[in-house]
Amino acid sequence: MQQRNNRNAQGIDVSRYQGKIDWKAVKEDGISFAFIKASQGQRYVDPTFITNAKGAKEAGVLLGAYHFLDATSVEAAKAEAWHFAEVLEQVGGGKSLDLPPVMDYENNPGNLSKTLISAVALAFLLELERITGRKPIIYTGNAFAANFNASLGGYPLWIARYSDTRVPSDTVTWKRWDIWQYSDSGKIAGIKGNVDLNEFYGTADQLRKRFGAVVPAQETESVTSSTFRINGKEAGIALLYGSRTYVPLRSLANALGLSYRWDNTSKEAYLNGSKLQIVQLVEGTAYVQLRPIADAYGAVVSWDQKNKIATLTRGDK
Repeated sequence: MQQRNNRNAQGIDVSRYQGKIDWKAVKEDGISFAFIKASQGQRYVDPTFITNAKGAKEAGVLLGAYHFLDATSVEAAKAEAWHFAEVLEQVGGGKSLDLPPVMDYENNPGNLSKTLISAVALAFLLELERITGRKPIIYTGNAFAANFNASLGGYPLWIARYSDTRVPSDTVTWKRWDIWQYSDSGKIAGIKGNVDLNEFYGTADQLRKRFGAVVPAQETESVTSSTFRINGKEAGIALLYGSRTYVPLRSLANALGLSYRWDNTSKEAYLNGSKLQIVQLVEGTAYVQLRPIADAYGAVVSWDQKNKIATLTRGDK
């Protein structure tokens, strides 16, 4: 993976172990962003989360939050996503954060296979995005990252490797990091004792642009149709709602090798067992957003503006 550089924005991550924090002093010591522990498992809430979140905001430090994942099954992962989202509501919800919510998945107490580790992670991430409307970040250690398959490659990576000089090693799924946790023994003004140090690959302004919350589009956007192709073959109609592309649920699920279900009674769509947050029902066909789902499953989306063609390319092709 890539080296650090002296233009990169500096950040920290904290929990109750850092005790009382003087966030103004933290900001003045050159810290641009902070990820604060919110929750763990299905019940635990970090007792300093709300205080730290408010303090960081007031000091002008870009605010993110993380959840430590304990789940050993897909259903448990979804339950943990709900718990995290509920804790975030105490500070205004996921969309009130300056940075996306984070899944901290770094160990394997249940001795799960790599396939199940990826399935658990993806279940948590998709459920959290459905609830909060924010695409999460994955935090993990450099060695543990080898457990994640290509279905997670579309998620931003926050990687832990404690070294000032040795860059994180490439994995099958990731060749670059977005955020690097390079020390667990840093010293920052305003914090007694050690604190984790992080670096975003870019300036503070680039960090805001990269991860800032997106303002929802207005419902009055015009709708136009285009062509949807999968690996170069026509697969139906794509609908453009402003800047967002929707494609038939069935076509997208089949292309990605995923199960799907449409509940006509409740008008709800399910992909790989998870309910999708946004669905457009047009003339009896369920349409879902193309890019977020493609990103989540490691596929690539391209757009031909001139000919109005949206193309999905499988990551394994």
